Amino acid sequence: MFDSNENDPISPALRALLELFATDLAEVRFPDVDGEVLGDAAAVVREKAEAVARAQAALEAARQALHESQDALLQKGQRALAYARVFSEDNAELSAKLEGISLPRSSRKGARAEGAVAEPVTAASGSEENAPKRRGRPPKVRPATGGSLFSDGATPEALAAAAHESGNGVLPTA
Repeated sequence: MFDSNENDPISPALRALLELFATDLAEVRFPDVDGEVLGDAAAVVREKAEAVARAQAALEAARQALHESQDALLQKGQRALAYARVFSEDNAELSAKLEGISLPRSSRKGARAEGAVAEPVTAASGSEENAPKRRGRPPKVRPATGGSLFSDGATPEALAAAAHESGNGVLPTA
């Protein structure tokens, strides 16, 4: 893992010294230091660097697993909170306790695409005034140009309102 010069845990200067003791100074021996001792020490450094890299990879995997577990718990908590709010509609004391709980939105991308629907956790059930603000760009307002696309008198706004009231987002057919 650490054989290339750019990932080597040994500095370029030490690598140059090791190279000299392996070639030009191979026969030279100093007290307790020679090419073999330096080579063994370099091997230990590389082994320790590999151990650090493995530990970092394991740590990253553990962090990812923790994040996924936390996200799964958050999604289950959001669902439980939504169910509990519906359950407690007739119990003012329990409803008040539940209103004090505000869970964050899930950070998981594509949760809706996978079938897990994040429940609104801060809005009271069925209350228009507490509903979360609609996101996105408002629909274009087109000036009347004589003929109408909606010959039965239904305006785009009326159709959108009817779709919103039905709750399924599907426009009613004439």
